[in-house]
Amino acid sequence: MFIMKNALLPTLENARKYTLEVAEAMPAEQYHFKPANGIWSFAELLHHIGYGIFWWEENFMRQQEGEWAPPAATTTKKATIAYLKQAFDHLENSPGENEQGFHATIDHITHHRGQATIYLRCQGIEPPTYIY
Repeated sequence: MFIMKNALLPTLENARKYTLEVAEAMPAEQYHFKPANGIWSFAELLHHIGYGIFWWEENFMRQQEGEWAPPAATTTKKATIAYLKQAFDHLENSPGENEQGFHATIDHITHHRGQATIYLRCQGIEPPTYIY
C-alpha cells in the first residue's frame, strides 16, 4: 500500500521547496510576464502547476475521475504562492494509494517548473539552484 509518509516524502519536499523558490524569484510586478504572445503568463503557469497537483492527485493517485475544470488563475505573486502551498499541502496529505500516480504528478510539476525557469531567464533572473 502506498502511503505518502514513506520514502517518497523527500521527493515531494524537494519539489515543493524548489517550486516555491522559483515562484519567489520572480518579482511581483513581473508575474504578468509572457515570453511570447499566446502563452501563459508566469502567474498562469504557476497556477497551472498548482491546479495540476490537485487534478493529478485526484485522477491518478486516488483514481477518481475528475473533470479538468481549473478555477480562474491567480494573478498576484502572493495569491499564486499561497495557491501553490495549498496544492502541495493537499498532495502531502493525500490518501492516494497509487505510487505511479504520485510520480506522474511530480513529473507534471517538473515539466512546467522547467518552463518557469525559462521565464525567469527571459527577465534576466538566474533561477535558484536546482535541488534533488
